[in-house]
Amino acid sequence: MEYRKLGRTDLKVSVICLGTMTWGQQNTLEEGAAQMDYAVGEGVNFFDTAEMYAVPPTEKSYGKTEEIIGAWFKKSGRRNDVILATKLAGPAPGMPWVRGGKVALDKSAVDEAVEKSLKRLQTDYIDLYQIHWPQRPVNSFGKLGYDQENVTGRESDEILETLTALGAQVKAGKIRHIGLSNETPWGVMTWLKHHAANDLPRVASIQNPYNFLNRSFEVGLAEIALQEQVGLLAYAPLGAGTLSGKYLDGQVPKGSRWDIDARVSRYKRPKLDEAVRAYHAVAAKHNLSPTQMAIAFCNRQPFLTSTIIGATSMEQLKSNIAAKDIALNDDVVADINAVHAVISNPCP
Repeated sequence: MEYRKLGRTDLKVSVICLGTMTWGQQNTLEEGAAQMDYAVGEGVNFFDTAEMYAVPPTEKSYGKTEEIIGAWFKKSGRRNDVILATKLAGPAPGMPWVRGGKVALDKSAVDEAVEKSLKRLQTDYIDLYQIHWPQRPVNSFGKLGYDQENVTGRESDEILETLTALGAQVKAGKIRHIGLSNETPWGVMTWLKHHAANDLPRVASIQNPYNFLNRSFEVGLAEIALQEQVGLLAYAPLGAGTLSGKYLDGQVPKGSRWDIDARVSRYKRPKLDEAVRAYHAVAAKHNLSPTQMAIAFCNRQPFLTSTIIGATSMEQLKSNIAAKDIALNDDVVADINAVHAVISNPCP
């Protein structure tokens, strides 16, 4: 297993991060525990979760994933073997069970969320605490067209308010480092500006989507990740399962995300099938698994800290983790980039 430095911190995390969002919905406590046992045995030392998990989000599933991880920590005694990342939900008017759907990420929201996550996780500290999505309107989760009408001019002040609250939690020893998720170039630089001007915690990472169907991170954020050492934690390296080919031609396997989640997938776009078939052809040409090729492509990026993989079965988990051993040669990368040049970011 390869390990990479998390931002400018003293932590080194495995290039494969264990994603957990299916535990408590598509996976049971026992299945989640088995995944953690296997992953740690393969050298994975980095877990990622969130207060709003399991997914799809419901009042019943809220916090269940953290509870499963907490139960494993208690039973296994392996908390110190894991660099643990979790996330604070952003404005959630459609999820009234998350702090009453409150919009502001102020001190009261941060304090409440941290305390409840610590309790569910059965730990005294969180290694990386991330803002799941910004308080202000941004183009995340497949949204297109910038929402200019709702820009208030207070966005920078609101970031400072959140960062100040997080700084108090760092001083209290309840969180060690902070990260962002579903952020923009302006957002990352604003967080860094407030860190420098106010002696507040520095952002260590940014968790955004990155896969063959959405390489938009390369446009503006990759430069920031490299120049500022705010590395990417790539989520959805398989495009929420679409790169496996299981959704080709309108197929919706029973029990899959598209089957159980009433929300329309960000990957359900007109050129999806065309792109998936093209990448599968590249994999077949080079005798590679298409899913392992997709993960290996993420792993090779210099702006990447860790690739977050997730699985609902042990077979999938073993295959995804094994991608750590695959190095893509120049011919494979050239063929991947040739597809990207023709079908660029079909599912942003």
